[in-house]
Amino acid sequence: MTVPVLPRPTGELTSLLRDIRAAATGEPLPDLGFSAYRDYFDTGNRIRYERRYFRRRARLAAQAAQALLDPDTDLGPLADTLWSVCDEYTWALPAHVRPSADQDRGPEQCLDLFAAETAHTVAETVAALGDRLDRRVRDRVRGQVRRRVFEPYLDARPLNWEGHGNNWEAVCAGATGLAALALLHDSPADAAALAAMLDRSRRAMDRYLRGFGDDGGCAEGVDYWVYGFGYFVYFAEALREHTGQDLLDSAKVAQIAAFPHRVALGGGAYVPFSDASERPWLPAGLLTRLAERFGTPPARVVPSLHDDHCYRWGHLSRTLSWFRPLPAPAPTENSSYLPDLAWVAHRGRTGFAAKGGHNDEPHNHNDLGHFVLHTHGVSVLDDLGAGEYTAGYFGPGRHAFLHPSARGHSVPVIDGQAQLPGPDRAAKVLHYADDGGTVSFDLDLTGAYQVDGLRSLVRRFRWSDGRLELTDEIDAERDLPVEELFISRREPALAPGTADWDGLVTLAHDCSQATVSVEPTSDHQAQPDRVYRLTCTTVAPVGRSSHRFVFDLA
Repeated sequence: MTVPVLPRPTGELTSLLRDIRAAATGEPLPDLGFSAYRDYFDTGNRIRYERRYFRRRARLAAQAAQALLDPDTDLGPLADTLWSVCDEYTWALPAHVRPSADQDRGPEQCLDLFAAETAHTVAETVAALGDRLDRRVRDRVRGQVRRRVFEPYLDARPLNWEGHGNNWEAVCAGATGLAALALLHDSPADAAALAAMLDRSRRAMDRYLRGFGDDGGCAEGVDYWVYGFGYFVYFAEALREHTGQDLLDSAKVAQIAAFPHRVALGGGAYVPFSDASERPWLPAGLLTRLAERFGTPPARVVPSLHDDHCYRWGHLSRTLSWFRPLPAPAPTENSSYLPDLAWVAHRGRTGFAAKGGHNDEPHNHNDLGHFVLHTHGVSVLDDLGAGEYTAGYFGPGRHAFLHPSARGHSVPVIDGQAQLPGPDRAAKVLHYADDGGTVSFDLDLTGAYQVDGLRSLVRRFRWSDGRLELTDEIDAERDLPVEELFISRREPALAPGTADWDGLVTLAHDCSQATVSVEPTSDHQAQPDRVYRLTCTTVAPVGRSSHRFVFDLA
């Protein structure tokens, strides 16, 4: 049996303990009845059901943690919560319940991210509490985990997330493997099932690692690095304890472990490309273990239970069991270049990041040549990150939504045509250099467009701390109207040849016209958001022409 040992938190975690105590009690658990379940299928809205679901998971995680931290805890409320979780129609989210070859048993056995995480939570909870918990509750939880998660995982048919090499591989396989390590130890049949499940999880982890280049870059962004790589690490360390096999003993894994620190912009901000955020939450336990294994920077921030709005047991339990204060390593370089991912990042007095890649990446945005400018703790020229997840957001019309569309990024529109999606819509890195004073990054963006008369489009970045010189070089067979888009959540003030974002960033340009439009939208949590699009209009004449923009950061 492999479950984490939860010691009493150190002084640095006292606020987390207070959060746990507060979340362990409160109003009755939200109902997940039919009206809540059908909402997504009827309207495409995910968040109404998910808010209820995650409030239930908050109670479950808090009560489980409190019970494991304090032997005198009354387990009656936790037993009721476990029983109620076993009553749920499905442990998967409705957005993940869709017909496919691996789901012919119905939603109860839909093995998605959250079904696997729920199995992990309840499995480690009942295994660690043992006889402290009523046998009838223990038996029901074990039966539900076997029925909902272990049975589909022991079926040889491929699951619909297998083979994608993204965060789903690591989370589903890792959480399911962790649940199996916690529960399967009572009989020879259990031992055989455990061996089969661990083998399947190992193969999934191999595919997950193959989804990274040798530079360790995560195309899904830092948030999904936390999610996928976090569960990879949690499973790997439990497997090492159980078998001695060490999945972390790899040069590539060491590169992946360093990824968020290589795309830091400073002051707790990170490059927010893809469906990511500027200020992702990095679990303290995960950072501690990676610091111990790879010498990466440890956690510096006291966590809150509510940092993770999904209340995942993997993150919470490993923070409680692994976190300890560690000295920071020596400062690393200010500039990072990830050649496989084709991302550049610089952090100093100000921050800059730009990307190449292709337009069929995991959680793809049509954003080749997009860039971010960061100063005084905020990204002024911004990346919008993830929009509100709805049915349509992950459907065929994904790139009609502002956040993943090219029109939601600081990239050119040529002759009215924005960048197109697809793996063949790729940027070519022509040049990268860092001479210690200037970062140079040149991208051929021609392949991102399908415009009659466009022979080539090359975007050149020249960055020195506090100034970006951006040049778009166009070779045209005919006169081509060009709209240069610059995206921010701050409204720029315009004057002839200039734009100013609150004195934080100023732009000098020679476009014939500059206009600002505002687009109300909603953010990832369905909260109102407002996006300003500065459009600098010009014409690329026949032949070669250059369009130059100079940004100065305060």
